[in-house]
Amino acid sequence: MTSQGGLSRRRLLSSATKIAVAGVAVSLGACSQVSSATRVEAAGADPKAADDVQSFRSRPDFHPPRVLTEVRRKGTAPGLILTDCHGGSSQQGGMIFDETGELIWYKPVSNGGTPSLRLFNLRVQSYRGEPVLCWWEGAVVAGHGQGHYVIADSNYRTVATVQAKNGLKGDLHEFVLTEQGTALFSAYGTASADLSAYGSASNAAYFFGEVQEVDIATGELVFSWRSDTHVGFEDSYARPPKDPQVPWDYFHLNSINVDPVDNNLVISSRNTWCAYKIERPSGKILWRLGGKASDFALAPDARFAYQHDVCPYENGTLTIFDNAGSPWVNPPSRGLVLALDETRGTAVLVREYLHHPPVDSPALGSVQELSDGHVFMGWGTSTYFSEYGPSAELLLDGRLLGRRLESYRAFKQPWVGAPVEPPAVALQAFAARVDVYVSWNGATEVDSWRLLAGHARDALSSVGSVPRAGFETAITLRGHPAFVAVEALDSKGRVLARSRVLGT
Repeated sequence: MTSQGGLSRRRLLSSATKIAVAGVAVSLGACSQVSSATRVEAAGADPKAADDVQSFRSRPDFHPPRVLTEVRRKGTAPGLILTDCHGGSSQQGGMIFDETGELIWYKPVSNGGTPSLRLFNLRVQSYRGEPVLCWWEGAVVAGHGQGHYVIADSNYRTVATVQAKNGLKGDLHEFVLTEQGTALFSAYGTASADLSAYGSASNAAYFFGEVQEVDIATGELVFSWRSDTHVGFEDSYARPPKDPQVPWDYFHLNSINVDPVDNNLVISSRNTWCAYKIERPSGKILWRLGGKASDFALAPDARFAYQHDVCPYENGTLTIFDNAGSPWVNPPSRGLVLALDETRGTAVLVREYLHHPPVDSPALGSVQELSDGHVFMGWGTSTYFSEYGPSAELLLDGRLLGRRLESYRAFKQPWVGAPVEPPAVALQAFAARVDVYVSWNGATEVDSWRLLAGHARDALSSVGSVPRAGFETAITLRGHPAFVAVEALDSKGRVLARSRVLGT
């Protein structure tokens, strides 16, 4: 973890600051390997492949969507923003960026179009007492994931992978680490039943949702719960497909969270419009919130439909992303905070969060309560993300750009990254200058870049430094040394890493 001051530094330079940096020229003294006329300055901005897609000379393999921050006010909570990008024509992958939209870390998993591999649900969690990055990787089939889960340390090295059991594949919707060293996640399977009473056939296929809990170290399955064992088809608001061979997604499990009060589970079913509290280890349903058989009386403004990301808190509240469709029930989509009274059986709206302009997200979405009373939301298929203050005032609002682009969830969390791979450097040599482009994917503590140059690979000297200016910093070196390298420096001038040496 890091201090608030450290996180504030990682917001780094605003666009106005970068403009100022672009006009700076640092005069340098004589150097035994470089002529005294050599100087270093920030070079021009790197070219972009398209308005909605970023590209970098030092990382030509990266083409993430551009991030547009439309509202940014004082008083936001510390942290970086984590999300995923899929669909559209840009690369599919996971992203970490700061409030200005500047990329910090990117993990592409496939190119645009209809990729076979995607990444969902990127977030920071805790494993063995240390902060880790977690995500799901796999293929998306019929709205469900078929893949596995990755746990990576602050150096971005994989420390564990988790696979589903019972012959199933890990689903994209949920992956939660517990203090007991286990992982809770969603999985999907298919079965058949007589569904003629619901408008299908006497032997029709359907999907069931399964909650699994696996010991991360041993891979042992320690708990499982199947929707079709506990929830009937009559509870679904979804209609069966006309073709009985196409599985009916009557339940659609899309979130799992641990109740911090009693350690039982609270899960969400999109297609029954219901959240369920599940007793561990019996699997008994303790209560239902919403849907056709709710144990709580919901006030009209507290009702939800096709919801995502139901999360309980110690004070008896739940946060919910109310998609309100599709098909549309009561748009627009919104974030909800509900107060539950289990004794009286009531659910009351404490607060709702609406986007301006209104957002209609038929799927995906998340609501995250931050420690200082702020709320951070990912708006699902619309790709918006927003932060609200303690009085629900909008402090931050932005979105990923790109046609047909989607993001599953968005989180704002502390994260300090120190990659084991060295900084990436690219050069473009001219007659009287060398343009140097440097980046270090995932590094959060870089404050400036020091340029090293000389006429021998093993005899380089410093020729100046410039502040870090976004994911990729462009530097112009006047003169023409034979070899160049770059060092990453922290705010105290300490060397964090050094790039490989490149010949000009």
